[in-house]
Amino acid sequence: MNETVALSPEHAAILEATRHWLTRAVIGLNLCPFAKSVHVKNQIRYVISEATDLEGVLTDLERELQTLAEADAADIDTTLLILPRALADFADFNDAAWFAERLVQQLRLEGTLQVASFHPQFQFEGTEPDDIENYTNRAPYPILHLLREASIERAVEAFPDAADIYERNQETLRRLGFEGWQDWMSKRA
Repeated sequence: MNETVALSPEHAAILEATRHWLTRAVIGLNLCPFAKSVHVKNQIRYVISEATDLEGVLTDLERELQTLAEADAADIDTTLLILPRALADFADFNDAAWFAERLVQQLRLEGTLQVASFHPQFQFEGTEPDDIENYTNRAPYPILHLLREASIERAVEAFPDAADIYERNQETLRRLGFEGWQDWMSKRA
């Protein structure tokens, strides 16, 4: 998101909540050891979608996938497509994530870009809705995270135990517990 553009109060609040989640949870708890670098270098593109349905989300997603694919990685390495008006139900969002993967394939960007997903109600298969482990992928709004495969490969090479991130994140949240999570997230970065 271009910082020189004046944001409406609503969009400013959405962006603030998303950045707070990124800096406190994702970076602050080291849930993604690769996030700090792109954050510090201002290489994250924040896009607030006005879409209210799957069709609108996929239209915005297609535009952002093409934008990221065409951009210089030194300028935009990753994109957070924030969906404050669409896919509030996690089951609908999960279906949309499947369509997002198909869109990556249709655009012939498989192997170049991938899409990760975050949602306020995120729930891993085999867990209960209130299990703390689900908070590793919970964000203030539904978010489709567009990533460059090349950046992921470089990050994995630099982080020798990348395969253990998932388990380590769940253990971090188990140690925190729900009250600890709420306390941690209530503080300003």
